[in-house]
Amino acid sequence: MPVDSRDPVRGTGRGEPVRRESRPTRRESGPQRRDRILALMRVNGFQSVSQLVDLLEVSDMTIRRDLHRLAELGEVRVVHGGASLPHATLRSADFTRRGQYKQSAKQHIGRAALATVAPHATIGIDAGTTTFEIAAALPVTFTGTVISHSVPVLQHMRTYTGARVIGLGGELLSWSQAFVGSAAINALAELHADTVFVGAAAVGASGLFVATDRERPTKRALMASTDRVVLLADRTKFSAAAPVRLCPWDEIDLLVTDEEPPAEIARSCARSQVEIIVAGADTRGSQ
Repeated sequence: MPVDSRDPVRGTGRGEPVRRESRPTRRESGPQRRDRILALMRVNGFQSVSQLVDLLEVSDMTIRRDLHRLAELGEVRVVHGGASLPHATLRSADFTRRGQYKQSAKQHIGRAALATVAPHATIGIDAGTTTFEIAAALPVTFTGTVISHSVPVLQHMRTYTGARVIGLGGELLSWSQAFVGSAAINALAELHADTVFVGAAAVGASGLFVATDRERPTKRALMASTDRVVLLADRTKFSAAAPVRLCPWDEIDLLVTDEEPPAEIARSCARSQVEIIVAGADTRGSQ
C-alpha cells in the first residue's frame, strides 16, 4: 500500500535502508482526546489522572473535564485518582502489565504504522501489546476490515460499528490473550489482508524471534495471508532474547520502531530492503 506522502523521506545511498521519521501530531480536539482516553482504558481497565496528563500533555483540569464527560456518556466510571471501565475487561493482569510498559512508545509506533495504510484497508493484527496499539489508534469512523486472533483487539473492535471484524478461533493462550492452533491457521488460509502488523519478543540481525513454538505457526499463517508485513517493535526488543525464530528479515517489508536500530540490524534491513520508520522522536524521554 502507498505510504503517506506527507512524511519526509530521507534519501539514502545504495545498501542503506529507507528511513522516515513521523512528524509530531497536532494538538488534539476534545473528542479526539477522549477517544484516546477510551483506547487507553480498554487496554488497562484503569487510568489515573496523572498518567493521562503525562501521556496526553494537557492540564489536570482538562483531563478531569474529559473524564466527567465520558462518565456522563456512560463510557467510564470516575473513581478516586482517575477512572475505570464501567464493565469487566477480558484482558489478563499480565497483558495489562505488559501493555503499561513503554506505553507511550507503543502508542507512537501504533499511530505511525497505521498511517501507512488506507482508511478502508483490510488489516491483520497480531497478538501483543504493541500490535494492540494499531486497534487503539483506529478512528471510530474506520470502515475497513480487521482480522485478528487477539482477544483484546477483538474486544476493542466491538465498538466500531462501521468496521468488519473477523475473529480467528482456536486454543486460547492465556498469557498472550491469543487464539492459536489449527482452527486459526485453517481460517487464515481462506483470508487475505492488505497489510498484516506483527510483533516479536526479540529482534536481531538474523531476524525475528518469539517466546514459544505454540504461537509461531499462527503468526506464520497470519504473515502468509498478506503481501505486506509490518513489524512493530520498540527499542527494548533490539536487546531482548527469545528462543524461537519466527522469520528472517526478507519476510518483512517495514519496521516501525521508536529509535534507530543498532547498526547490525540496520544493515540486515538494508540487505533485505526493509523500510524503517522511526516514530515520535519525543518518545525517548517519555517513559
